[in-house]
This record gives sequence, C-alpha cells and structure tokens, in this order.
Amino acid sequence: MQGHVIIVFDAHRSLEVTVDAPVDAPLAQAARDWFEQRWESLGCEPLRVSGKVLLLDKILGVADALGYRALSSQADLARDFATHAMQALEKPRVTVDLPGLAIVY
Repeated sequence: MQGHVIIVFDAHRSLEVTVDAPVDAPLAQAARDWFEQRWESLGCEPLRVSGKVLLLDKILGVADALGYRALSSQADLARDFATHAMQALEKPRVTVDLPGLAIVY
C-alpha cells in the first residue's frame, strides 16, 4: 500500500515521505517495537508531566530527536521512520506535527 507521512518540524521546514509498505495488524507490533527501541537509544524524554509515554509520544520524540537534518539528508532513515509510523498506527496517511505536539491520521 502506498502511504504518505508528513513531518512538520517548524513553520518553514517539513518533510513529506512517500512509501510503499503494507499496513496490517501483524506488522503493527514490530513497528511499535521499532519506536520503543529508537526512543530508548536516542535518549528521548517523556512529553507529559505525569511521565506516561504513549505510542504517539514516542513517534513525536523520535522525529524530534532525529531532526530535520538527518531525516531530510538520509533517505533510508526517512523511509524507515515513515514506514514504521504508518505500520504502528495502521494508517496510510500520517502527519507528525512537532510544533503542535500532535499526530493526525
């Protein structure tokens, strides 16, 4: 399935990644694990005062930690991020809005 992931870094920088990847329940857990591993390896911090970390927080945190420079210059990394975001959320269109701390699908 072809999907689109848009990552908004700020008012002037965003990145749109188009990937061709399956979106189904069996792949969702592997994609969630990918975000968990990246969250930990990148040293991301909880966004909520309570310290609770949801899947959406992990996607936001990983996008922020990787940053515009890495994701825009490393096509393989951007494709991996986009593929795993689609699969983790089981949605073909995902927008990661870092300034708004929101994910829309």
